[in-house]
Amino acid sequence: MAKSAQKLFEEAMRLDPKERATLVRLLIDALDAKSDEGAEDAWRDEVERRITELDSGTVQAVPWEELRARLYQR
Repeated sequence: MAKSAQKLFEEAMRLDPKERATLVRLLIDALDAKSDEGAEDAWRDEVERRITELDSGTVQAVPWEELRARLYQR
């Protein structure tokens, strides 16, 4: 870790837990904004595709209890 990053970390550790959580959220949001360009559109398209499949009867939903049982059998 660079000295400046280490210094920032030490300062952050002096914050109260709520302020540290806010700082973490801000840092993660800053990373997500740069790395996830187009992700929102891709998720919207995926959700719309899945809804269309459910509405058309192409696929059928599986109750959570059944899915969980299948997963535990693996």
